[in-house]
Amino acid sequence: MSQRHQVSKAIRSTLVLWVITAFIYPLFMLVSGQVAFSYQANGSLITNSQGVIIGSALIGQPFTSERYFWSRPSTTNYSTADPKKDEAGVLKTGVSGASNLAPSNPALLERINGNEGEINRLKKADIQPTADLVYTSGSSLDPHITPEGAKVQIARIAKARGIEPQQLETLISQNTDGRFLGIFGEPGVNVLKLNLALDFLTSAS
Repeated sequence: MSQRHQVSKAIRSTLVLWVITAFIYPLFMLVSGQVAFSYQANGSLITNSQGVIIGSALIGQPFTSERYFWSRPSTTNYSTADPKKDEAGVLKTGVSGASNLAPSNPALLERINGNEGEINRLKKADIQPTADLVYTSGSSLDPHITPEGAKVQIARIAKARGIEPQQLETLISQNTDGRFLGIFGEPGVNVLKLNLALDFLTSAS
């Protein structure tokens, strides 16, 4: 077999593989995703009753009103970052992740135990601190809190909205996601979905 034939065969193989990997496979994945998993492929976007996109089921957002369930703390807070005051460069870099502060780090201790720390903030709102309401997640984008983290907020929300605590307990149960495949992870409550259901409950009553 001549060298020219070998080179020609190598070039043809390269071109075929390039077409498959650069065009056919990506196109197949794109079409498959849009047909079979359209919701997930397009960002798992959540809309309100008016059809307006208000967030993603995959990314947490902060809630501060007494009328809503609060999310877990975050070191990023994409949705509240001000482009003009982005000293940390969050919007420029798209950084996600934990603070990586050691348990003995003064900055972490101040954020948790300081006068304006998470524990005092929760206690002032008559909320029993739970780990997920005090510490950030590994990505700082976690949209979930534990069912316990939601239940300790019931009294505050029931008072603010004038509804029965039992209604909120039912709402939490209805919006609790179980373990993946029944065995992986722990049950969690998507805070944005829960607050949407809360608004719907109070508007319908």
